Order: sequence, then structure tokens, then C-alpha cells
Amino acid sequence: MNTHDLVRSLKEPANSKIVLLVADGLGGLPLEPGGLTELETAHTPNLDALAREGTCGLSIPVLPGITPGSGPGHLGLFGYDPLEYQIGRGILEALGINFPVGPRDVAVRGNFCTVDDQGRITDRRAGRPTTERCVAMCRKLAEIRIPGVELFVEPVREHRFVLVIRGDGLGDSVNDTDPQQIGVPPLPAQGADEASRRTAEIVNAFVAEAARILRDDAPTNMVTLRGFARYPNIETMQSLYGLKAAAIAVYPMYKGLARLVGMEVVEAGSSLEDQIETLRKLWEQYDFFFLHFKYTDSTGEDGNFPAKVQMIERLDAEIPRIRALGPDVFIVTGDHSTPSKLRSHSWHPVPTVLWSHACRPDGLEKFGERQCLRGGLGQFQAKHLMLLAMAHAGRLGKYGA
Repeated sequence: MNTHDLVRSLKEPANSKIVLLVADGLGGLPLEPGGLTELETAHTPNLDALAREGTCGLSIPVLPGITPGSGPGHLGLFGYDPLEYQIGRGILEALGINFPVGPRDVAVRGNFCTVDDQGRITDRRAGRPTTERCVAMCRKLAEIRIPGVELFVEPVREHRFVLVIRGDGLGDSVNDTDPQQIGVPPLPAQGADEASRRTAEIVNAFVAEAARILRDDAPTNMVTLRGFARYPNIETMQSLYGLKAAAIAVYPMYKGLARLVGMEVVEAGSSLEDQIETLRKLWEQYDFFFLHFKYTDSTGEDGNFPAKVQMIERLDAEIPRIRALGPDVFIVTGDHSTPSKLRSHSWHPVPTVLWSHACRPDGLEKFGERQCLRGGLGQFQAKHLMLLAMAHAGRLGKYGA
């Protein structure tokens, strides 16, 4: 019996409500040996109160030493083994903008980037352009035609877009063209099998045309592609957990992750304050709420330690508004760590606090990496967090006689 079979056999109905607040990239590192992380530096009286009353630990998104993308990181938090459910980022981005992905489609996440006159990347995110510029650049790319397939180029946000390739005989085993570093050109696409090689040929033709069309549009004068994917077969949270779930997210990719597992994606506004007001308005309509906060991740990727501290403090200030609604289970964690020191996702376990009236407090006084290391949850795989949420919400029955 696997874990999902067990959950289906033990799940029980209840009137309890679960809130999962994901501070993207929450975990960090000190800038100097013996120093404090971003979370430990921040003034967080409300998160500290949760830590005192609840149970803390460090979640491992995939496996020790494995650096996760946002897709695997969130799937683990939702209770889906990220090693079993390998979801390409392209599908998540496409679902995030509600693009109708079909059985003949391969979806790809695109980034506008900046290249110099030698074709070498100087900025992987093109200076984070406005969404309006992204829309304008996508209109230009929509002019590209490749014989034998349909191409759809859809703006997402800032430097991100979605490319959907529709046709017969396409595969999704294609490498990312983003080299994940500057000073080098984008990588050519290569396929791992015959169908994927056909996709790679189409992609290389598209990228060549994109380079020609965008050459005078610096900083958005080139594109990279990553996360080639077809639509997967995955069970919904309603079927698995018996939860009516709502996603309150601003960024499209996280809406896509939520749609993938059957959450209802609701209009969340454009700020954290808007998201929590949405939570308040919809409180009686759902059992499970996924709230996503992006800016702890983006500031980490920018290498901006003080800004990440500020974002954590901004998040902390909103905690009382969530607690005032009376959730039966309230979890705050991240999908992965994004230390400002590294300017990227990392493999480090993620601080996690779980609060409920059924918690066993572990004596911690503050919410931070070093404190959570001593917490009652220990270091655990993120895919088990939903089991703990369900148990603390009174939604799992007894196993065995």
C-alpha cells in the first residue's frame, strides 16, 4: 500500500479548515560564518508566537542534497512525491495562465533575456521588464511560423512567457536552453528520442527567428526555454484528501500548480493584503487554502539580503489577520530555500511551523533555521506535511485494529 492508498482509506470528513502559507524560497544562509540568516535577522513577533504555540521543524523538499525547482517543491508540500510526479515547468506556466493544453501539445516556459553582440547572456531575466513589455515582445514572437506545427506564444509576467507547440509526433524529453549562468550563449535544444528530436528542431528554429526579431529590443533581445512538458495524469486533492481546496496566488506558475492538483484558483488581487482579504471573503466556502507569497524568493534570487528580510517582515505583519479567521491548522513554510548569499534555489531544509489546538509545543521561542532544527517535527520530507495537516485537522482515522 502506498501513501496515497493509505490516505484514501483513512480520510474522514470534518468541518475543520487548513491554511498552508508558502513563503517561496523562505530558507536562507548567513552572509558571514556565525551570522544570522534572513529569517533569523527579521523581526517576526507573529511567526515567533506561532512557533511558541505550535510545532516546528525543517522540511526536505525532495531528498537531502537535492536542489528543487518550484514545481517539485510545491508538489511535495501538497503531498505528491516529487520523484514520482515529475511535472515540467512549461505545463505549470501554461495552466497558470489558464491556457487550454491539449493532448498534441508540448508546453515550455520561456524567459526573455539580454545578450551582448556576441550572443552571450548578460542578464538571464532581461532586467525584470514590465509585464506590458513582455506582452509587446510576445506579440512580436507570435509572428513566427514553423511548418507542420502551430505555435502559441503567451505572456505570463515580467520576463516570463509560455510557448506551446501543437502538432503530431512531438516529444518532451528536451533539455533546457537556459544555461543558468551569464557570460555564455543559450544552449541549443537537443532531444533524447526521435519525437523529442523533432521538438528540438522546431525549438531551435523558433529561437533563431526570435533572435532575429528581437535583436534591436534590448534588454529583451533573446529568449531561453526550459521545462518542456506534456499534460500529466495526476489525482486531485478532492479525490485524495476529500478537501475542497482554494488557491490564492498571484503569480501564474503557482496557479498552474494548484490547477494541476484540482484546486480552484480564485481571483487573488495583486498583493499579499489582497490575498488575505480574498481568504477572508471565501472562508466559509472551502476546507483548504493555499496562499503563496513570492517575494521571499525573488529577493533571494536577486542576492538582496536586506530586501528579503523586509519581505519576511511584511509577511509576518499579516499573520494576525489569518489567525483571526480561526483556522484549525495553520502551516507556514517554503517550497525550498533561496539564500541571498547563493542568489539561487538551494538544497537546504526549509523552516516549517505547524499550529493547531492539537499541537505538542516543542519549547521554541523564535521561528528560524537554527531553532527549527531543534523542533518537534525534526527534519522530515515535505511530502509528509499533508499527513500532519490532515491528522491535526481531525481528518484521518485510525490505521489498523
